[in-house]
Amino acid sequence: MADQTSAKEKVSLKRIYYFFVLLLIAQSAFAGVQRKIIVAKNGKADFNSIQAAINSLSDSAVEARIIYIKSGIYDEKIYIEKHNIILEGESREGVIITQSIARDEWRCLHNDDWGVATMNIDGNDITLKNITIRNSFGFDFKEEVTINCPQDTIAKEKKLRKDGHQMALRTMHGTRLKAINCHFLAFGGDTVSPWSVENGMFYFKDCVMEGGVDFYCPRGWAYAENCKFITHTGPAAIWHDGSKYEDSKTVLKNCTFEGYDGFKLGRFHRDAQFYLINCVFAYNMANEDIYLVKTSNIIKWGRRVYYYNCHRKTGDDFEWHKNNINQRSLNIDPSTINATWVFKDRWKPEQDQ
Repeated sequence: MADQTSAKEKVSLKRIYYFFVLLLIAQSAFAGVQRKIIVAKNGKADFNSIQAAINSLSDSAVEARIIYIKSGIYDEKIYIEKHNIILEGESREGVIITQSIARDEWRCLHNDDWGVATMNIDGNDITLKNITIRNSFGFDFKEEVTINCPQDTIAKEKKLRKDGHQMALRTMHGTRLKAINCHFLAFGGDTVSPWSVENGMFYFKDCVMEGGVDFYCPRGWAYAENCKFITHTGPAAIWHDGSKYEDSKTVLKNCTFEGYDGFKLGRFHRDAQFYLINCVFAYNMANEDIYLVKTSNIIKWGRRVYYYNCHRKTGDDFEWHKNNINQRSLNIDPSTINATWVFKDRWKPEQDQ
């Protein structure tokens, strides 16, 4: 009887042992699955506002935290001061984050641009996917108005215009910002303003951007691929500031440009470096190259605007965007120009999509 009891106990202990082994394996597998925080305007979700979901996170984490946003119109101004976050929408057309903000009005009461945009970012390693971010001020505009402006040193007032600066996205000091399949829109200028001339690295893929003067205006290093640029107003669509380091550059690859009759491609008034590869220009674009604005800034490294395999959609190509990628003894193989080439070993955004 003692031997039988002992055998039963051994079998029982083995079963308990295997149960805990399986439990540990299951827990380990579950730990490898990243939990998404769900945001929805209505229905079952963790939060009903995007900002509340962001606020719930710690300042940073080793693994990226995913906030999954269900379709809806989110009337929110977003502030991101934390690191390593993915905002992923259910669809680009379905998830719309919107505000109506005139930068001129904001700066009448504030000393800087923090809060001037629909989405304000001051964190590193932020990814945006399948989202529309809109500043509707210019689209909502009815008539010019003059407002009191305490920050104005002379007139103490400011006239708000339909085509004034209206930022959908504004970064402060953050770097390694990635946007995939997003739509950024405003009517006026500076729609997409990823600004950090010191160490800014910005990656855009399959995005639509639209606005007025300089509505795509990165500082530092930027790469945009398969993006569409739509110009509503203003003397230039794209702009770049690479004045801190000679290697800073903005690359636009496989992108298209369209807009009002006679819209202009781009301009700069600080040291800049443009590369346009395999881009297509609308027939009604102005016959004018990316140009230097009259400025008191010293341009240390000269004019650096490079084209390869760029064409008008219909009609003859303009002379100024003929291939010149190898001028100034650059000796660059255009096929090697990609995000890795832009950011070198500091960041490889293509590898972690």
